[in-house]
Amino acid sequence: MLCVRWYLRYSLSYRDLEEIMEERGLSVDHVTIWRWVLRYAPILNQRMRREVRHPNRSWRVDETYVRIAGRWSYLYRAVDSTGETIDFVLSPNRDLIAAKLFLRLALTGANGVRPRVINVDGHPAYARAIAELKESGDLSRRCRCRPSPYLNNIIEIVFTQMTKPNLFAVRMGRDYVTDLDFALGHKDPVN
Repeated sequence: MLCVRWYLRYSLSYRDLEEIMEERGLSVDHVTIWRWVLRYAPILNQRMRREVRHPNRSWRVDETYVRIAGRWSYLYRAVDSTGETIDFVLSPNRDLIAAKLFLRLALTGANGVRPRVINVDGHPAYARAIAELKESGDLSRRCRCRPSPYLNNIIEIVFTQMTKPNLFAVRMGRDYVTDLDFALGHKDPVN
């Protein structure tokens, strides 16, 4: 289980894990570790999903322009009123299609919790996307879209902190990796 956990948590290859286990006195072939991951990763995922915290029903949604691996993208992010992340998405565009796609993804990732209010920063694409999601039935008709920049200060502060090099960085081996970089699988800091 330790090999499976390390493979899923860190960017290690099966051969890396074979070498680590050998240093600990265990002789395990990399193909065996691969079979363990195939067998036990779905079970771990199922058990972890039960423990995932359900967000509350007051959401804050915003986007910012970030540079990741040398390319500029829009980072859409949704958090609940306590600051817990609901979901995030990278998109090359900042338009109605991207906003609607992001909100649909956030709704599926919220473990069945439907928002009562979605606070947005005033970008017109959000209001139209929320109206379209209400019409299609993906979102409750009672859900309010509330343009309120000051309520999105939680997200704005986190965006500002994420874009500063090595702020909220995690030491991994010889590199510092920010939370966003780790989530995206990059080792270069977000600039």
